[in-house]
Amino acid sequence: MATDGTPAAAQSGDTPRGFAFALAAYFLWGFLPFYMKAVGHVPAAEVLAHRVVWSLPVAGLVLLTLGRTADIKMALRSPRTLMMAAVTAIFITINWTTYIWAISVGRALDAALGYFINPLFSIFLAAVLLKEKLSRLQLAAVGLVVIAVAIITVDAGGLPWVAMVLTVSWGFYAFFRKTLPVGPNQGFFLEVLMLSPFCLAYVVYLEASGQGHLRQTGLSDTLLLAGCGLVTAIPLILYANGAKLLRLSTIGLMQYLAPTMIFLIAIFAFHEPLNTAKLLAFGLIWVALIVYSWPMIRQAMGSAESKP
Repeated sequence: MATDGTPAAAQSGDTPRGFAFALAAYFLWGFLPFYMKAVGHVPAAEVLAHRVVWSLPVAGLVLLTLGRTADIKMALRSPRTLMMAAVTAIFITINWTTYIWAISVGRALDAALGYFINPLFSIFLAAVLLKEKLSRLQLAAVGLVVIAVAIITVDAGGLPWVAMVLTVSWGFYAFFRKTLPVGPNQGFFLEVLMLSPFCLAYVVYLEASGQGHLRQTGLSDTLLLAGCGLVTAIPLILYANGAKLLRLSTIGLMQYLAPTMIFLIAIFAFHEPLNTAKLLAFGLIWVALIVYSWPMIRQAMGSAESKP
């Protein structure tokens, strides 16, 4: 999923280029489970380390190309910015590690559940932490999600912790990411820059002790682990550029594309079991998302009708 939960700026109208960028980003995130499954035999912590290490040069190259390296120099001189970047880096680490592990052990459905719930958890977070007043539709949507989680909890005999960790970590990540006074590309670079020393040390340790998969297990693992940087950074860059050229309502509706794809991949490609309780819970969450998104849907329909 994006490292920044919100577009950099509001857009008064949609552009074809912005839609193409955002659609490409969400499709890449939707297909990411196939990549994570391909490295599923590698421990999640090792995959995470490579994801961070190989993302750093890609993110750096993007900033060089855009000519935004001065922003990083300013950020590195600001203790507050560095502190906030450290906080967001911690939450994205938790989110990525949980997601990688979930896909590798056949729990892609739980991952999809977490990312479906996330928008509704974010409005709940805004109500609790920012004292924002929820509309009746938003309250109804949150209530439906609570019922859905209760159904899964009773059926499984415990909370769906994978989905909850993904939801909470991404929700707090997006919340704190808004306070980081840099753009999405710069923020992503700062996060992987701060994580890279630890991740690089871990990779070196694994390779030196013969436990690593970068050189020990063949060319395919080498390419897949090195490619983690590209599959992480490219959709983020596409999203950041697309969000600037789309309305907030359009981005809000498009965000459901990736978890929908993850859900379909889990069922039809990974053949994960979907019992009646889970199907009912997902049904309630989809209804909740429709209720939550209805103002955006109505706005998008009104905009389409007004065009000549």
